[in-house]
Amino acid sequence: MQFTEAQRAILRALADTFIPTLTPPDLASGDPTFWARRGSEGVAIEKIGLVLEAQPAGARQEFLQLLQLLDTPALGLTWFGALRPFARLAPEQREKLLQSWAGSNVPQLRKGFHALRKLFVFLFYGSSTPEQGNFVWEHIGYGGPLPDEVVQADKPIRTLQPTHDVQYDCDVLVIGSGAGGGVVAGELAAAGHDVLVLEKGPYLHGAEFSQREVDMLGTLYDARGTLSTQDGGVALLAGSCLGGGTTINWAGAFRTPDYILHEWAREHQVPHFASLEFKKSLDAVSRALSVNIDHTRHNAQNQALWDGSTRLGQEVKLIPRNEKGLTGSDLHFRSLGFSCFGDRHGIKQGTLNTYLQTASDHGARLLTDTRVERVTVAQGRATGAEAVHTTADGRPVRVTVRARRVVVAAGSIQTPALLLRSGLRHPHLGQHLHLHPTVAVSALYEQRMEAWHGPMMSVVNDCYTMLSGTTFGAKLETPPAHPGLMAMVLPWCSGRQHKELMRQAAHLGSFIVLTRDRDAGRVTVDRHGTPLIHYVLSDFDRGHLLQGVRAAAEIHVAAGARTVLLPHGTLPQLHAQRGVMQNPEVLDQLPHLGWKPNQFSLYSAHQMSTCRMGGDAATHPTNPSGELYEVRNLFVADASAFPACSGVNPMLTIMALAHHTAQHLKTSAPAGTAVARQTVANGVG
Repeated sequence: MQFTEAQRAILRALADTFIPTLTPPDLASGDPTFWARRGSEGVAIEKIGLVLEAQPAGARQEFLQLLQLLDTPALGLTWFGALRPFARLAPEQREKLLQSWAGSNVPQLRKGFHALRKLFVFLFYGSSTPEQGNFVWEHIGYGGPLPDEVVQADKPIRTLQPTHDVQYDCDVLVIGSGAGGGVVAGELAAAGHDVLVLEKGPYLHGAEFSQREVDMLGTLYDARGTLSTQDGGVALLAGSCLGGGTTINWAGAFRTPDYILHEWAREHQVPHFASLEFKKSLDAVSRALSVNIDHTRHNAQNQALWDGSTRLGQEVKLIPRNEKGLTGSDLHFRSLGFSCFGDRHGIKQGTLNTYLQTASDHGARLLTDTRVERVTVAQGRATGAEAVHTTADGRPVRVTVRARRVVVAAGSIQTPALLLRSGLRHPHLGQHLHLHPTVAVSALYEQRMEAWHGPMMSVVNDCYTMLSGTTFGAKLETPPAHPGLMAMVLPWCSGRQHKELMRQAAHLGSFIVLTRDRDAGRVTVDRHGTPLIHYVLSDFDRGHLLQGVRAAAEIHVAAGARTVLLPHGTLPQLHAQRGVMQNPEVLDQLPHLGWKPNQFSLYSAHQMSTCRMGGDAATHPTNPSGELYEVRNLFVADASAFPACSGVNPMLTIMALAHHTAQHLKTSAPAGTAVARQTVANGVG
């Protein structure tokens, strides 16, 4: 997307307001060049254009309208300030305007502020080039990508490379290649089925995973890593590459708790979740992924979660991780912190180097960089799909697929969008969206934490997963921590405050509060068929989230943190000395703050239940075998088929569900097969 010179001037002024030139607060604050560095020196406007191109048309239009507002004197009415365009305001006036928007009672102004805030600080701290890296990294203690000690080998999976319009025929078309699609493809190809996999994202391998934050999020994540709800209140991370979420997730391989499986079986009439067969599927995928707890070396923030929890008498557990070939070397340890950008060493066992490799070895065809526009349906049965492949030189190629069965596994945002584009109209399709809404509770420690190295998550505290006598609550885990995402998560109250926090990035450790949400949102599509995500955290779920925030803060203090940064736009801080809180009343005041969208930062890395599976066709789009009630020979095999929220990081549950669905597909014939054969035998058609 191209900007006019007037728009570019506004963008540069915004960058310089979020990341301003400042005088150092004191002589001990490091190199003064860090304080002098301004946002426009580190934010490439071209990358803003790429981000906008990945947004729905409505979001692009909103952004352009926001720039238009910022370029008019009427801007002053939004903050009761000078009637001047943004670029003509003094630097201190620009900052006051943004502060006014951050706390505004007008939802659109808060949304605009947070969209701009996330964009500029993420690009400034997360962008880099192979030649120069990022100027500020040396000042915040971040070393950037690790030395490239990986020999660039040939890609082990050969993908199709069509150069002109093409038609493919197959037994089973699998749309999506992540935890669901990858398993189905591997299982069915190994069983002798002719399988074709279509994946929207690219195929990367080895050193192509550059460990450069902005580049990898832009390449491997849906909407270039900027997917969000319609009101901007929840930022979502979803994989969009070969291997899907298993390529970029945090390697946590949690088994679905039995109480949740029994809840699904009972409340949604899906008895197989409580069966021995489903446990066998969990066992099978765990073996395929080499799930283990053999390596117990934690990074500093996981160690803090362990130490703080145990000092408070709370149970913590090791997280099983899907890793193989992990040695005790420092390089391997540090590299684990980068695998949210893809694992160049092949340690993480996602579908990319397990089930998809099996599928390829057994003759399955894989086509990446291909967006499926619609599933084709005739006489109530799925017959294939229509898609567009983008070639290496950027040309669109039309792809038509004829298939006897179609399995959709594009994720809980894209799967319902595709089905809606394909004409399905079940009243619950796209409904019941669960997000595991998550906040980060960060803290400053005296010692260096360097949270960007080591396993992103190796310790979990489950003491708060069942609150208020319910099966809903929160898990306490740790997130990946690299400068761009760190800058985006930390509240911005002023340019100086934010820069001061980022200067101490090496001393920051973070826990996340991952909430099992009872109440849900929905996915719809715009007139172009692009998914639109609607979700607002309910009062019920917010109550559990805040209990988790209090617990995370107390654990930080017990672990020795000196300052806890609570996850609200006003940046309440909890101070501690030698494990004792100095101002505990701050925690008591948390429920009384404003918790409307964009008054705090809310995130989701797990999306679920938008095509939920169940025994009641009136309220569940998908039947217990994974087939859509509305269309025969059309199956769903991803987290969108979850009857409800899983309560744990969902990778293993998705894979077990897909494995179970694949066994059904192996042993059953496509609907209408016998009729079709009899018709041909009779010479008709």
